[in-house]
Amino acid sequence: MKRTCGVLLPVASLPSRYGIGCFSTEAYRFVDFLADSGQTWWQILPLGQTGYGDSPYQSFSTFAGNPYFIDLEQLIGAGYISREEADQYDFGNNPSYVDYDRIYQVRYLLLHHAYENSPFALRSNENWSDASYNRDRYAFETYITNNKEWLEDYALYSALKGRFENAAWMDWDEDIRLRRPEAMKHWRRVLQNEIRFYCFMQYMFYRQWKAVKDYADKKGIRILGDLPIYVALDSADTWSHPELFKLDDTGSPTVVAGCPPDAFSATGQLWGNPIYDWDKHREEEYAWWKSRMEHAFFLYDAVRIDHFRGFESYYEIPATEDTAMNGTWVKGPGMELFEALADVIGDRQVIAEDLGFLTPEVHELLAGTGYPGMKVLQFAFDAMSDSDYQPHNFTRNCVVYTGTHDNDTSRGWIENTNPQVREYAMKYLGIKEQENTVEAMIRTAMMSVADTCIIPLQDYLCLGSEARINTPSTLGNNWKWRVSADVFTKELSARLLDYARIYARL
Repeated sequence: MKRTCGVLLPVASLPSRYGIGCFSTEAYRFVDFLADSGQTWWQILPLGQTGYGDSPYQSFSTFAGNPYFIDLEQLIGAGYISREEADQYDFGNNPSYVDYDRIYQVRYLLLHHAYENSPFALRSNENWSDASYNRDRYAFETYITNNKEWLEDYALYSALKGRFENAAWMDWDEDIRLRRPEAMKHWRRVLQNEIRFYCFMQYMFYRQWKAVKDYADKKGIRILGDLPIYVALDSADTWSHPELFKLDDTGSPTVVAGCPPDAFSATGQLWGNPIYDWDKHREEEYAWWKSRMEHAFFLYDAVRIDHFRGFESYYEIPATEDTAMNGTWVKGPGMELFEALADVIGDRQVIAEDLGFLTPEVHELLAGTGYPGMKVLQFAFDAMSDSDYQPHNFTRNCVVYTGTHDNDTSRGWIENTNPQVREYAMKYLGIKEQENTVEAMIRTAMMSVADTCIIPLQDYLCLGSEARINTPSTLGNNWKWRVSADVFTKELSARLLDYARIYARL
Protein backbone atom coordinates (compact mmCIF):
# COMPACT_ATOMS: atom_id res chain seq x y z
CA MET A 1 0.00 0.00 0.00
CA LYS A 2 1.00 3.63 -0.43
CA ARG A 3 1.85 5.72 2.60
CA THR A 4 -1.18 7.83 3.40
CA CYS A 5 -2.63 9.87 6.24
CA GLY A 6 -6.00 11.12 7.38
CA VAL A 7 -8.08 12.68 10.12
CA LEU A 8 -10.54 11.11 12.54
CA LEU A 9 -13.63 13.27 13.05
CA PRO A 10 -17.16 11.94 13.70
CA VAL A 11 -19.93 13.43 11.55
CA ALA A 12 -21.73 14.48 14.75
CA SER A 13 -18.67 16.57 15.69
CA LEU A 14 -18.88 18.80 12.63
CA PRO A 15 -20.09 22.36 13.16
CA SER A 16 -23.60 23.11 11.96
CA ARG A 17 -26.52 25.43 12.62
CA TYR A 18 -28.95 22.95 14.15
CA GLY A 19 -27.27 21.35 17.15
CA ILE A 20 -25.33 18.42 15.71
CA GLY A 21 -22.95 17.80 12.84
CA CYS A 22 -24.72 16.61 9.71
CA PHE A 23 -24.46 16.41 5.91
CA SER A 24 -24.55 20.18 5.61
CA THR A 25 -22.27 22.70 3.92
CA GLU A 26 -19.78 22.20 6.75
CA ALA A 27 -19.25 18.57 5.71
CA TYR A 28 -18.26 19.69 2.21
CA ARG A 29 -15.98 22.36 3.64
CA PHE A 30 -14.27 19.76 5.79
CA VAL A 31 -13.67 17.61 2.71
CA ASP A 32 -12.12 20.67 1.04
CA PHE A 33 -9.94 21.19 4.10
CA LEU A 34 -8.72 17.57 3.98
CA ALA A 35 -7.96 17.79 0.27
CA ASP A 36 -6.07 21.07 0.67
CA SER A 37 -4.13 19.53 3.58
CA GLY A 38 -2.73 16.57 1.65
CA GLN A 39 -4.91 14.00 3.41
CA THR A 40 -6.29 10.77 1.93
CA TRP A 41 -8.69 9.59 4.64
CA TRP A 42 -11.65 10.94 6.56
CA GLN A 43 -12.33 8.41 9.30
CA ILE A 44 -15.77 8.57 10.89
CA LEU A 45 -17.72 6.58 13.48
CA PRO A 46 -20.71 4.35 12.64
CA LEU A 47 -23.51 6.25 10.91
CA GLY A 48 -26.32 4.25 12.55
CA GLN A 49 -29.30 5.67 14.39
CA THR A 50 -28.44 6.21 18.04
CA GLY A 51 -30.70 5.41 20.96
CA TYR A 52 -30.23 5.13 24.73
CA GLY A 53 -26.78 6.38 25.71
CA ASP A 54 -26.32 8.11 22.31
CA SER A 55 -23.68 5.57 21.27
CA PRO A 56 -23.23 4.86 17.55
CA TYR A 57 -22.14 1.37 18.63
CA GLN A 58 -25.63 0.64 20.06
CA SER A 59 -27.82 1.41 17.06
CA PHE A 60 -31.44 0.54 16.34
CA SER A 61 -30.26 -0.93 13.04
CA THR A 62 -26.96 -1.97 11.52
CA PHE A 63 -28.29 -0.89 8.12
CA ALA A 64 -30.27 2.31 8.80
CA GLY A 65 -28.66 5.74 8.96
CA ASN A 66 -28.99 8.31 11.73
CA PRO A 67 -31.78 10.80 10.92
CA TYR A 68 -29.97 13.40 13.05
CA PHE A 69 -27.47 13.71 10.19
CA ILE A 70 -30.10 14.85 7.68
CA ASP A 71 -29.28 18.43 6.73
CA LEU A 72 -32.26 20.64 7.52
CA GLU A 73 -30.98 23.34 5.18
CA GLN A 74 -31.55 21.03 2.23
CA LEU A 75 -35.11 20.32 3.42
CA ILE A 76 -35.66 24.07 3.60
CA GLY A 77 -34.27 24.47 0.10
CA ALA A 78 -36.61 21.74 -1.18
CA GLY A 79 -39.61 23.49 0.34
CA TYR A 80 -40.50 20.71 2.79
CA ILE A 81 -40.09 23.03 5.78
CA SER A 82 -39.53 26.76 6.15
CA ARG A 83 -36.59 28.43 7.85
CA GLU A 84 -39.01 29.93 10.34
CA GLU A 85 -40.25 26.45 11.25
CA ALA A 86 -36.70 25.16 11.72
CA ASP A 87 -35.64 28.17 13.76
CA GLN A 88 -38.53 27.93 16.20
CA TYR A 89 -37.05 24.78 17.74
CA ASP A 90 -34.37 24.74 20.43
CA PHE A 91 -31.54 22.39 19.41
CA GLY A 92 -29.24 23.42 22.26
CA ASN A 93 -27.30 26.60 22.84
CA ASN A 94 -23.72 25.33 23.21
CA PRO A 95 -21.97 25.03 19.83
CA SER A 96 -19.20 22.91 21.41
CA TYR A 97 -21.44 20.04 22.53
CA VAL A 98 -24.43 18.08 21.26
CA ASP A 99 -27.51 18.32 23.49
CA TYR A 100 -29.03 14.94 22.62
CA ASP A 101 -32.04 15.38 24.90
CA ARG A 102 -33.17 18.52 23.11
CA ILE A 103 -32.44 17.13 19.67
CA TYR A 104 -34.42 13.98 20.44
CA GLN A 105 -37.37 16.07 21.58
CA VAL A 106 -37.56 18.23 18.45
CA ARG A 107 -35.68 16.69 15.51
CA TYR A 108 -38.22 14.00 14.69
CA LEU A 109 -41.12 16.46 15.01
CA LEU A 110 -39.50 18.67 12.40
CA LEU A 111 -38.60 15.75 10.13
CA HIS A 112 -42.16 14.42 10.38
CA HIS A 113 -43.47 17.79 9.34
CA ALA A 114 -41.05 17.76 6.40
CA TYR A 115 -42.35 14.34 5.38
CA GLU A 116 -46.01 15.39 5.58
CA ASN A 117 -45.20 18.44 3.44
CA SER A 118 -43.23 16.54 0.80
CA PRO A 119 -44.16 14.77 -2.45
CA PHE A 120 -43.36 11.44 -0.73
CA ALA A 121 -46.11 11.56 1.90
CA LEU A 122 -48.79 8.89 1.77
CA ARG A 123 -51.32 11.67 1.29
CA SER A 124 -49.29 14.55 -0.13
CA ASN A 125 -50.91 17.96 -0.43
CA GLU A 126 -51.84 19.61 -3.72
CA ASN A 127 -48.57 21.59 -3.82
CA TRP A 128 -46.86 18.40 -4.99
CA SER A 129 -49.53 17.10 -7.36
CA ASP A 130 -47.77 18.36 -10.48
CA ALA A 131 -46.38 15.64 -12.76
CA SER A 132 -42.94 17.26 -12.57
CA TYR A 133 -42.53 15.62 -9.15
CA ASN A 134 -43.17 12.13 -10.52
CA ARG A 135 -39.46 11.60 -11.07
CA ASP A 136 -38.83 12.32 -7.37
CA ARG A 137 -41.57 9.93 -6.33
CA TYR A 138 -40.22 7.25 -8.66
CA ALA A 139 -36.73 7.61 -7.19
CA PHE A 140 -38.18 7.25 -3.68
CA GLU A 141 -40.14 4.12 -4.58
CA THR A 142 -37.08 2.67 -6.30
CA TYR A 143 -35.04 3.25 -3.14
CA ILE A 144 -37.64 1.42 -1.05
CA THR A 145 -37.67 -1.51 -3.46
CA ASN A 146 -33.89 -1.76 -3.70
CA ASN A 147 -33.51 -1.75 0.09
CA LYS A 148 -36.52 -3.87 0.95
CA GLU A 149 -34.34 -6.59 2.50
CA TRP A 150 -33.69 -4.45 5.58
CA LEU A 151 -35.81 -1.29 5.19
CA GLU A 152 -39.19 -2.99 5.43
CA ASP A 153 -38.47 -4.50 8.85
CA TYR A 154 -36.62 -1.44 10.12
CA ALA A 155 -39.47 0.94 9.23
CA LEU A 156 -42.07 -1.32 10.84
CA TYR A 157 -39.90 -1.82 13.92
CA SER A 158 -39.45 1.96 14.28
CA ALA A 159 -43.14 2.67 13.83
CA LEU A 160 -43.98 0.00 16.41
CA LYS A 161 -41.58 1.52 18.92
CA GLY A 162 -43.47 4.77 18.56
CA ARG A 163 -46.80 3.03 19.04
CA PHE A 164 -45.55 1.16 22.12
CA GLU A 165 -44.18 4.33 23.77
CA ASN A 166 -40.57 3.52 22.83
CA ALA A 167 -40.57 0.23 24.71
CA ALA A 168 -37.94 -2.30 23.67
CA TRP A 169 -39.31 -4.91 21.27
CA MET A 170 -38.87 -7.60 23.96
CA ASP A 171 -41.66 -5.80 25.89
CA TRP A 172 -44.16 -5.57 23.04
CA ASP A 173 -47.34 -7.63 22.85
CA GLU A 174 -46.48 -11.26 22.30
CA ASP A 175 -48.03 -11.60 18.85
CA ILE A 176 -45.97 -8.81 17.28
CA ARG A 177 -42.92 -9.48 19.45
CA LEU A 178 -42.78 -12.96 17.95
CA ARG A 179 -43.71 -11.66 14.47
CA ARG A 180 -46.84 -13.77 14.00
CA PRO A 181 -48.19 -13.29 10.45
CA GLU A 182 -51.57 -11.85 11.40
CA ALA A 183 -49.99 -9.32 13.75
CA MET A 184 -47.43 -8.29 11.13
CA LYS A 185 -50.20 -7.81 8.57
CA HIS A 186 -52.34 -5.84 11.03
CA TRP A 187 -49.60 -3.42 12.09
CA ARG A 188 -48.35 -2.83 8.57
CA ARG A 189 -51.86 -1.68 7.67
CA VAL A 190 -52.45 0.41 10.81
CA LEU A 191 -49.01 2.06 10.75
CA GLN A 192 -48.56 2.51 7.01
CA ASN A 193 -48.13 6.29 7.23
CA GLU A 194 -45.53 6.04 10.01
CA ILE A 195 -43.75 3.27 8.13
CA ARG A 196 -43.50 5.52 5.11
CA PHE A 197 -42.16 8.35 7.27
CA TYR A 198 -39.24 6.17 8.40
CA CYS A 199 -38.60 5.22 4.78
CA PHE A 200 -38.60 8.93 3.94
CA MET A 201 -35.96 9.67 6.58
CA GLN A 202 -33.73 6.87 5.32
CA TYR A 203 -34.11 8.09 1.75
CA MET A 204 -33.13 11.62 2.78
CA PHE A 205 -30.20 10.26 4.80
CA TYR A 206 -28.76 8.12 2.01
CA ARG A 207 -29.35 10.67 -0.72
CA GLN A 208 -27.53 13.36 1.27
CA TRP A 209 -24.71 11.05 2.40
CA LYS A 210 -24.17 9.81 -1.15
CA ALA A 211 -23.78 13.43 -2.28
CA VAL A 212 -21.13 14.06 0.40
CA LYS A 213 -19.30 10.83 -0.45
CA ASP A 214 -19.41 11.56 -4.20
CA TYR A 215 -17.94 15.00 -3.50
CA ALA A 216 -15.20 13.43 -1.38
CA ASP A 217 -14.42 10.97 -4.19
CA LYS A 218 -13.95 13.84 -6.63
CA LYS A 219 -11.63 15.55 -4.17
CA GLY A 220 -9.54 12.40 -3.67
CA ILE A 221 -10.75 11.88 -0.10
CA ARG A 222 -11.66 8.32 0.92
CA ILE A 223 -14.14 7.56 3.68
CA LEU A 224 -13.03 5.10 6.38
CA GLY A 225 -16.15 3.83 8.12
CA ASP A 226 -16.72 1.70 11.18
CA LEU A 227 -18.54 -1.64 11.56
CA PRO A 228 -19.43 -2.63 15.15
CA ILE A 229 -19.03 -6.37 15.71
CA TYR A 230 -22.35 -6.63 17.59
CA VAL A 231 -25.84 -5.23 17.12
CA ALA A 232 -27.99 -3.84 19.91
CA LEU A 233 -30.46 -6.14 21.67
CA ASP A 234 -33.23 -3.59 21.07
CA SER A 235 -32.76 -3.31 17.33
CA ALA A 236 -34.55 -4.10 14.11
CA ASP A 237 -31.80 -6.63 13.37
CA THR A 238 -32.48 -8.73 16.48
CA TRP A 239 -36.27 -8.46 16.20
CA SER A 240 -36.37 -9.36 12.51
CA HIS A 241 -33.77 -12.16 12.67
CA PRO A 242 -34.06 -13.73 16.14
CA GLU A 243 -32.86 -17.06 14.75
CA LEU A 244 -29.41 -15.56 14.18
CA PHE A 245 -28.87 -14.83 17.89
CA LYS A 246 -28.81 -16.79 21.12
CA LEU A 247 -32.34 -15.94 22.28
CA ASP A 248 -34.97 -18.05 24.05
CA ASP A 249 -38.49 -18.71 22.79
CA THR A 250 -39.75 -15.41 24.22
CA GLY A 251 -37.11 -13.36 22.43
CA SER A 252 -34.97 -12.76 25.52
CA PRO A 253 -31.21 -13.33 25.33
CA THR A 254 -29.72 -16.35 27.08
CA VAL A 255 -26.22 -14.87 26.99
CA VAL A 256 -24.87 -11.39 26.28
CA ALA A 257 -21.57 -9.84 25.20
CA GLY A 258 -18.93 -8.16 27.30
CA CYS A 259 -15.31 -8.19 28.43
CA PRO A 260 -13.83 -10.03 31.42
CA PRO A 261 -12.37 -8.27 34.46
CA ASP A 262 -8.97 -6.64 33.90
CA ALA A 263 -6.69 -3.98 35.34
CA PHE A 264 -9.16 -1.28 34.28
CA SER A 265 -12.36 -2.89 35.61
CA ALA A 266 -12.56 -5.33 38.52
CA THR A 267 -15.98 -6.58 37.39
CA GLY A 268 -15.37 -6.44 33.64
CA GLN A 269 -17.62 -4.77 31.07
CA LEU A 270 -21.21 -5.95 30.62
CA TRP A 271 -22.13 -4.66 27.16
CA GLY A 272 -25.48 -6.47 26.94
CA ASN A 273 -25.44 -7.10 23.18
CA PRO A 274 -26.96 -10.38 22.01
CA ILE A 275 -24.51 -13.10 20.97
CA TYR A 276 -24.59 -14.50 17.44
CA ASP A 277 -25.67 -18.08 16.89
CA TRP A 278 -22.69 -18.82 14.68
CA ASP A 279 -23.94 -22.32 13.83
CA LYS A 280 -27.03 -20.76 12.25
CA HIS A 281 -24.93 -18.19 10.37
CA ARG A 282 -22.72 -21.00 9.09
CA GLU A 283 -25.79 -22.96 8.01
CA GLU A 284 -26.96 -19.95 5.98
CA GLU A 285 -23.45 -19.50 4.50
CA TYR A 286 -23.11 -16.18 6.35
CA ALA A 287 -25.75 -14.53 4.16
CA TRP A 288 -26.58 -11.87 6.78
CA TRP A 289 -22.92 -10.95 7.17
CA LYS A 290 -22.51 -10.74 3.41
CA SER A 291 -25.43 -8.30 3.21
CA ARG A 292 -24.01 -6.31 6.09
CA MET A 293 -20.57 -6.03 4.50
CA GLU A 294 -22.02 -5.12 1.10
CA HIS A 295 -24.00 -2.36 2.76
CA ALA A 296 -20.91 -1.11 4.60
CA PHE A 297 -19.01 -0.77 1.34
CA PHE A 298 -21.98 1.08 -0.14
CA LEU A 299 -21.47 3.66 2.60
CA TYR A 300 -17.69 3.70 2.87
CA ASP A 301 -14.53 3.21 0.82
CA ALA A 302 -12.86 1.19 3.57
CA VAL A 303 -14.17 -0.44 6.75
CA ARG A 304 -12.73 -0.74 10.25
CA ILE A 305 -14.14 -3.83 11.99
CA ASP A 306 -14.60 -3.19 15.69
CA HIS A 307 -13.52 -5.79 18.30
CA PHE A 308 -11.87 -8.06 15.74
CA ARG A 309 -10.64 -10.49 18.39
CA GLY A 310 -14.29 -11.49 18.99
CA PHE A 311 -14.28 -13.39 15.69
CA GLU A 312 -11.60 -15.73 17.04
CA SER A 313 -13.02 -16.09 20.56
CA TYR A 314 -15.69 -14.02 22.26
CA TYR A 315 -16.67 -13.54 25.87
CA GLU A 316 -20.27 -14.46 26.67
CA ILE A 317 -22.01 -13.84 29.97
CA PRO A 318 -25.26 -15.43 31.22
CA ALA A 319 -28.03 -12.87 30.71
CA THR A 320 -29.02 -13.19 34.38
CA GLU A 321 -25.68 -11.78 35.59
CA ASP A 322 -25.28 -8.20 36.81
CA THR A 323 -21.56 -8.04 36.04
CA ALA A 324 -19.15 -9.60 33.54
CA MET A 325 -17.29 -11.62 36.17
CA ASN A 326 -18.89 -15.00 35.43
CA GLY A 327 -18.54 -15.20 31.67
CA THR A 328 -16.73 -17.73 29.52
CA TRP A 329 -14.65 -17.60 26.34
CA VAL A 330 -16.23 -19.30 23.34
CA LYS A 331 -14.68 -19.99 19.94
CA GLY A 332 -15.90 -17.72 17.13
CA PRO A 333 -16.21 -18.44 13.41
CA GLY A 334 -12.58 -17.55 12.75
CA MET A 335 -11.15 -17.62 9.25
CA GLU A 336 -14.25 -19.35 7.87
CA LEU A 337 -16.25 -16.11 8.10
CA PHE A 338 -13.66 -14.02 6.27
CA GLU A 339 -13.26 -16.65 3.57
CA ALA A 340 -17.05 -16.45 3.08
CA LEU A 341 -16.82 -12.64 2.86
CA ALA A 342 -13.86 -12.60 0.47
CA ASP A 343 -15.94 -12.13 -2.69
CA VAL A 344 -17.90 -9.29 -1.09
CA ILE A 345 -14.79 -7.49 0.15
CA GLY A 346 -12.75 -8.04 -3.01
CA ASP A 347 -9.73 -5.75 -3.09
CA ARG A 348 -11.28 -3.13 -0.83
CA GLN A 349 -9.56 -2.29 2.43
CA VAL A 350 -10.58 -3.69 5.81
CA ILE A 351 -8.88 -2.60 9.05
CA ALA A 352 -9.03 -4.85 12.10
CA GLU A 353 -9.49 -3.23 15.51
CA ASP A 354 -7.12 -5.61 17.31
CA LEU A 355 -6.52 -3.64 20.49
CA GLY A 356 -6.29 -5.13 23.97
CA PHE A 357 -5.01 -8.50 25.14
CA LEU A 358 -4.49 -10.74 22.11
CA THR A 359 -3.82 -14.47 22.15
CA PRO A 360 -1.60 -16.24 19.61
CA GLU A 361 -4.80 -17.48 17.95
CA VAL A 362 -5.97 -13.89 17.36
CA HIS A 363 -2.58 -12.99 15.87
CA GLU A 364 -2.88 -16.05 13.62
CA LEU A 365 -6.37 -15.01 12.46
CA LEU A 366 -5.21 -11.46 11.71
CA ALA A 367 -2.24 -12.77 9.74
CA GLY A 368 -4.53 -15.13 7.83
CA THR A 369 -6.82 -12.30 6.71
CA GLY A 370 -3.94 -10.01 5.82
CA TYR A 371 -5.86 -7.05 7.28
CA PRO A 372 -3.81 -4.26 8.86
CA GLY A 373 -4.23 -3.97 12.62
CA MET A 374 -4.16 -0.83 14.76
CA LYS A 375 -1.36 0.77 16.76
CA VAL A 376 -2.25 3.44 19.33
CA LEU A 377 0.61 5.55 20.65
CA GLN A 378 -1.12 6.27 23.94
CA PHE A 379 -0.75 2.53 24.67
CA ALA A 380 2.95 2.52 23.85
CA PHE A 381 4.24 3.72 27.21
CA ASP A 382 2.05 2.17 29.94
CA ALA A 383 4.34 -0.83 30.43
CA MET A 384 7.39 1.47 30.48
CA SER A 385 9.22 -1.18 28.48
CA ASP A 386 9.29 -2.72 25.01
CA SER A 387 5.75 -2.76 23.57
CA ASP A 388 3.99 -3.78 20.35
CA TYR A 389 2.55 -0.26 20.29
CA GLN A 390 5.97 1.41 20.09
CA PRO A 391 6.92 2.49 16.57
CA HIS A 392 10.25 0.64 16.53
CA ASN A 393 8.19 -2.60 16.57
CA PHE A 394 5.71 -1.63 13.82
CA THR A 395 5.41 -3.43 10.52
CA ARG A 396 4.22 -1.54 7.45
CA ASN A 397 0.85 -3.33 7.37
CA CYS A 398 -0.81 -1.39 10.18
CA VAL A 399 -2.68 1.83 10.91
CA VAL A 400 -1.17 4.10 13.56
CA TYR A 401 -3.16 6.51 15.70
CA THR A 402 -2.16 8.89 18.46
CA GLY A 403 -5.48 7.92 20.03
CA THR A 404 -8.96 6.73 19.04
CA HIS A 405 -12.50 7.83 19.90
CA ASP A 406 -12.26 5.68 23.07
CA ASN A 407 -9.09 7.42 24.27
CA ASP A 408 -8.64 10.74 25.97
CA THR A 409 -7.15 13.38 23.70
CA SER A 410 -3.35 13.14 23.67
CA ARG A 411 -3.04 16.35 25.65
CA GLY A 412 -5.58 15.07 28.17
CA TRP A 413 -3.75 11.75 28.35
CA ILE A 414 -0.30 13.21 29.05
CA GLU A 415 -1.78 15.59 31.64
CA ASN A 416 -3.64 12.82 33.46
CA THR A 417 -1.33 9.80 33.20
CA ASN A 418 0.86 8.85 36.12
CA PRO A 419 4.24 10.64 36.44
CA GLN A 420 6.33 7.54 35.68
CA VAL A 421 4.50 6.88 32.41
CA ARG A 422 4.75 10.57 31.50
CA GLU A 423 8.49 10.60 32.10
CA TYR A 424 9.03 7.44 30.08
CA ALA A 425 6.88 8.74 27.19
CA MET A 426 8.78 12.02 27.04
CA LYS A 427 12.12 10.18 26.98
CA TYR A 428 10.91 7.90 24.20
CA LEU A 429 9.60 10.86 22.20
CA GLY A 430 12.84 12.80 22.76
CA ILE A 431 11.32 15.88 24.39
CA LYS A 432 12.00 17.76 27.62
CA GLU A 433 8.87 19.92 27.88
CA GLN A 434 5.46 18.36 28.51
CA GLU A 435 3.70 20.92 26.31
CA ASN A 436 5.55 19.46 23.30
CA THR A 437 4.11 15.97 23.81
CA VAL A 438 1.20 16.15 21.38
CA GLU A 439 3.33 17.57 18.57
CA ALA A 440 5.95 14.87 19.19
CA MET A 441 3.31 12.11 19.16
CA ILE A 442 1.91 13.33 15.84
CA ARG A 443 5.35 13.47 14.27
CA THR A 444 6.28 10.05 15.66
CA ALA A 445 3.12 8.54 14.20
CA MET A 446 3.62 10.24 10.86
CA MET A 447 7.28 9.22 10.51
CA SER A 448 6.61 5.57 11.46
CA VAL A 449 6.71 2.78 8.88
CA ALA A 450 2.94 2.25 9.22
CA ASP A 451 1.31 2.50 5.80
CA THR A 452 -1.58 4.55 7.18
CA CYS A 453 -1.57 7.25 9.85
CA ILE A 454 -4.82 8.65 11.27
CA ILE A 455 -4.79 11.55 13.74
CA PRO A 456 -7.89 12.71 15.65
CA LEU A 457 -8.63 16.35 14.87
CA GLN A 458 -8.53 17.17 18.59
CA ASP A 459 -4.83 16.29 18.64
CA TYR A 460 -4.02 18.57 15.73
CA LEU A 461 -5.78 21.29 17.75
CA CYS A 462 -3.98 20.21 20.96
CA LEU A 463 -7.25 20.14 22.91
CA GLY A 464 -7.60 18.73 26.39
CA SER A 465 -10.00 16.24 27.98
CA GLU A 466 -12.96 18.56 27.35
CA ALA A 467 -12.78 17.37 23.72
CA ARG A 468 -12.80 13.64 24.50
CA ILE A 469 -15.35 11.70 22.44
CA ASN A 470 -16.03 8.67 24.66
CA THR A 471 -15.05 7.17 27.99
CA PRO A 472 -15.80 3.42 27.80
CA SER A 473 -18.17 1.93 30.40
CA THR A 474 -19.68 5.32 31.24
CA LEU A 475 -22.98 6.95 30.30
CA GLY A 476 -24.26 10.48 30.03
CA ASN A 477 -21.32 12.54 28.83
CA ASN A 478 -20.13 10.83 25.66
CA TRP A 479 -20.34 11.39 21.88
CA LYS A 480 -21.02 15.10 22.44
CA TRP A 481 -17.94 17.09 21.45
CA ARG A 482 -18.19 19.39 18.42
CA VAL A 483 -15.56 21.44 16.67
CA SER A 484 -15.85 25.14 15.94
CA ALA A 485 -16.00 26.20 12.29
CA ASP A 486 -13.24 28.76 12.78
CA VAL A 487 -10.51 26.18 13.48
CA PHE A 488 -10.16 25.16 9.82
CA THR A 489 -7.64 27.86 9.02
CA LYS A 490 -5.10 28.10 6.22
CA GLU A 491 -2.39 27.85 8.86
CA LEU A 492 -3.71 24.53 10.18
CA SER A 493 -4.11 23.21 6.64
CA ALA A 494 -0.53 24.18 5.81
CA ARG A 495 0.70 22.40 8.94
CA LEU A 496 -1.06 19.16 8.00
CA LEU A 497 0.23 19.46 4.45
CA ASP A 498 3.78 19.85 5.76
CA TYR A 499 3.47 16.68 7.83
CA ALA A 500 2.12 14.76 4.84
CA ARG A 501 4.88 16.04 2.56
CA ILE A 502 7.79 15.64 5.01
CA TYR A 503 6.85 12.08 5.93
CA ALA A 504 5.97 10.99 2.37
CA ARG A 505 2.22 10.56 2.99
CA LEU A 506 0.87 12.79 0.21
